[in-house]
Amino acid sequence: MLQIIFNEISAAELSHLSTLDQLRLLDEFKVDPDQLAAGNGSQFGTLERDGRTLYRYRAEDYRIYFAVESGRVIVHRILHKNTLEDFLFRSKLKGSEDEALSQSRHFWKLIEEGENARRVG
Repeated sequence: MLQIIFNEISAAELSHLSTLDQLRLLDEFKVDPDQLAAGNGSQFGTLERDGRTLYRYRAEDYRIYFAVESGRVIVHRILHKNTLEDFLFRSKLKGSEDEALSQSRHFWKLIEEGENARRVG
C-alpha cells in the first residue's frame, strides 16, 4: 500500500460528502502498485497526456483522480460521476469516459488546479 496525500481541493471535495460516504470511499480506496501496473479491473483507469500519467479510481458514484509520485498517491480531484457525465455531454466528447477526458483540455485544467493546490496531510 502507498501513502495517500490529499491537496486542499480534493480534501474539500471529500469533506462535502456525508460522513458515511467519506468512510466508505476511504475504506475502498486502496492503491496497490501492482494493480496499477497491470491496469487491473474496471476500478482503475489510466489517462495520459503530454507524457503525464493520471489514474482514475471508481468507487460507487465517485471518481478519484490521482498520480503516483515517489511511492505516494497524490489525490488531485474527487468528482461525482454525474458531474463527469454532464461535463462530457456539454463538451460533446465521444468514446469511453477515460478516453474522452484524456483529450479534454478543460478536464486537465481541473487536474492542474489540484496539482498546484497545497497538499495537506
